[in-house]
Amino acid sequence: MGVISHHLDPTQPTGLLLPGGFAQPNEDLVVAAPYSGEPLARVALAGPGDVDVCVRAAEAHLPPPLADERAAVLERAAVLVRERSEAFARTICLEAGKPIAQARGEAARCVDTLTFAAVEARRLAGEVVPMAGSAAGRGKLAFTIREPVGVVGAISPFNFPLNLVAHKVAPAIAAGCPVVLKPAEQTPLSALLLAAVLLEAGLPPGYLTVLPGYGEGAGRALVDHPGTRLISFTGSPPVGWGIRERQPRKAVALELGNSTPVIVAADADLDRAAARLAASGFTHAGQSCISVQRVYVERPAYAAFLERFAARVEDLVVGDPMDERTDVGPLIDEEARERVVAWVGEAVDRGARVVTGGRVQDGLLRPTVLDGITSDMKVAGHEVFGPVVGCAPYDTEDEAVALANASPYGLQAGVFTARVDRALTWARRLQFGGVVVNETPTFRADQQPYGGVKGSGNTREGPAYAVRAMTEPRLVIIDLPG
Repeated sequence: MGVISHHLDPTQPTGLLLPGGFAQPNEDLVVAAPYSGEPLARVALAGPGDVDVCVRAAEAHLPPPLADERAAVLERAAVLVRERSEAFARTICLEAGKPIAQARGEAARCVDTLTFAAVEARRLAGEVVPMAGSAAGRGKLAFTIREPVGVVGAISPFNFPLNLVAHKVAPAIAAGCPVVLKPAEQTPLSALLLAAVLLEAGLPPGYLTVLPGYGEGAGRALVDHPGTRLISFTGSPPVGWGIRERQPRKAVALELGNSTPVIVAADADLDRAAARLAASGFTHAGQSCISVQRVYVERPAYAAFLERFAARVEDLVVGDPMDERTDVGPLIDEEARERVVAWVGEAVDRGARVVTGGRVQDGLLRPTVLDGITSDMKVAGHEVFGPVVGCAPYDTEDEAVALANASPYGLQAGVFTARVDRALTWARRLQFGGVVVNETPTFRADQQPYGGVKGSGNTREGPAYAVRAMTEPRLVIIDLPG
């Protein structure tokens, strides 16, 4: 039996989802709870041979079921996830260490993602080409239709083990693309549970297959298989850009990291800014691509903001993610925790000051606020992916923009100010895929175009945008005699 922990639903799938259904040829991958270390399940481990079987089966589903049938599957799946949201939240909490309240939020967002994808399936269409606009086009009617690119190879990360899977699988279903999914090896259970729901909702067997495994095994085989036409990857920049370099002839959609900056002007509502940023800098222990990481405050307001911010952070409850009161749980594993602790130490050695946190207690890194960060510190120039927020003052608007842009990443940024003109000016000058005004840049609605520039990726997620990336326009020209 693959399920070990009594905390999991005993019907939790633990096998590979192959074209013929769930199968457990081995039990080689132990999934453990990040908080307690408790083994949760033994999951089958996929290899290159499994990838080949699944990609070939996926190709057999082209052309796909009709758009209204695909939409109906997604709509039924959204209802089922809503009805079973507590089971999904519990699975997320256990395998990812995400506090249960935040896990419930992720399950609710998955419902939104499935719903928006269903809408896109129903309205998927091309456009009319204005042929009469030139002499060459006289007597012609032209329009485009949108056709699926082919089999999608999807690789998802551990930090949103349900909703980021949905952001890859649901638009692919809407677009008419069969999918082979490799979820993160730390968190495959949520993905398998969602796959079971999609099958129950009527998705044809083999249209979606799920292969838990490691990047060097199943992941590399999926990327390199000649049958995958588009690779959708969310994860670390070195791995993502490595995929792009290795497969220059494939479509490769990358959603990668960030070092999320926030600019706080002296005229901003400091209490609101402190409250929003204290929560969003430490959600899921800072393990989000858009977790607040750097806060630059106009110098006259710096001391007042830092005091308010540190007080809010100290009020966060750190502990067992299954506890309803917990705000901050564990990092995904000990290696991640030790790396973040080392980065904090490096910042202190370079002149930063720990305002609060910075220590490990009962195996958990306390939420950490640093004063006096500089761009040459790892906690500023790289993605921390941990419960650490660094702060520093600025004197001019040009300096604030330069500090925020001093990063190889460009996913989302935030600004807090009472002036609309300043907000709009900064929105143009900040080199990021999204700029959020008077709200945390950790904010994401699942229908928005989400993605970055520079080292943060080359795509936009959100069902409407992902569906277009997963389809190709086909031009149709009709001659109209006379």
